[in-house]
Amino acid sequence: MPEKKILVIDADVASRNFIARTLSEQKYEVIQAGSGKEGLIYSWRDRPDVVVIDPTITDITGEEIARKLRQDARTAQMPLIALSSDPSVVRIKACLDAGFNEYITKSGQAVPMLTETINRLLGISNAAIKQGGLLMVILSAKGGVGTSSLCANIAMNIAQNQPEARVVVADMVLPIGSIAPIVGYTGNQNIVTITDMPPAETTPEFFQHQLPEMNLWRFHLLAGSPDPESSNHLKAGRMMDIIAALKASYDFVLVDIGRALSRITLPLIQHADLVTLVVSTDPSAVSLTKTLWDYLKNKGVDSSSIYTILNRAVGLEGLSKTDAEKILEIEINSTIPYLGNNFTFANNHNQPYVLKFPKDTAALVFKEIAKDMSALAHRSRAE
Repeated sequence: MPEKKILVIDADVASRNFIARTLSEQKYEVIQAGSGKEGLIYSWRDRPDVVVIDPTITDITGEEIARKLRQDARTAQMPLIALSSDPSVVRIKACLDAGFNEYITKSGQAVPMLTETINRLLGISNAAIKQGGLLMVILSAKGGVGTSSLCANIAMNIAQNQPEARVVVADMVLPIGSIAPIVGYTGNQNIVTITDMPPAETTPEFFQHQLPEMNLWRFHLLAGSPDPESSNHLKAGRMMDIIAALKASYDFVLVDIGRALSRITLPLIQHADLVTLVVSTDPSAVSLTKTLWDYLKNKGVDSSSIYTILNRAVGLEGLSKTDAEKILEIEINSTIPYLGNNFTFANNHNQPYVLKFPKDTAALVFKEIAKDMSALAHRSRAE
């Protein structure tokens, strides 16, 4: 991680020291200011890369600090983060209107959120994440639509179609991962333990040689959180660097998000070479997917990087492909046919569908989806 300079403006000495210590552990250079006046002087003098401000500071309000920094050419583009004990909507709006980039309320998750936000605003790993292997994110707007099963089976088929390629699956479904039970992984290594490791240890070489290989599935696995309690200890600010390291080690990085759209996962979606939306035939799921797609468009996700799968595997009822497309206002690229109990049977035996039922029509569909997704991701990267 390149050394960057962070200014922390907070009248609370204990809070300021804790934030400074935490950021120093992330290899940032930290400057502290105990008043708004000091903060302005240090901002103009030292030109920090990011300023973290508690807007409840009393000598000069956080909003006024932001306005002064935005009005000065030296600091007009400087990223500003409000880290506040005031959770009120009125205060949040006032700070954002004054020029803050982000507003984080002090809580148990505030520090990991702050680290992730700093990384994102600085663009750390953003350049790296555009290099290396192709990043494919798989998500849905509603739970129970088979996202994890599809992710595992698509990854297996990509690896089978391209034997020379190295493939890894990262499970970011929160609060509890769902890939490990499908592929039969029972080890202790997971995304929580990995983010708890020092950054110097989670190198591309580490991921290349230390992640477990699911031999039958032909991919390596970064398992998800083993339980909801563990997910509370996930160091979210490490995720961009970890994904960048995975991309430096593998040709394809598939990230299963499920429906866990959050501050943690949104940057991954925005930087993905391919975003796969999984939709069930249930009308409410299709409607929610339309809302999700509209949100992603507003966040800069281009339709050329979207691949949509209508998953009819678990039932014959529901909307047709044509009806779903009318609601979504986007093409559905592929449809998984009704599989009866076969999908559940294959999952329960920890086997890829194409190996358990090689003559089934769905086995051919999985192979074609894998080829299509790979080709579209390559095109998206080239554009």
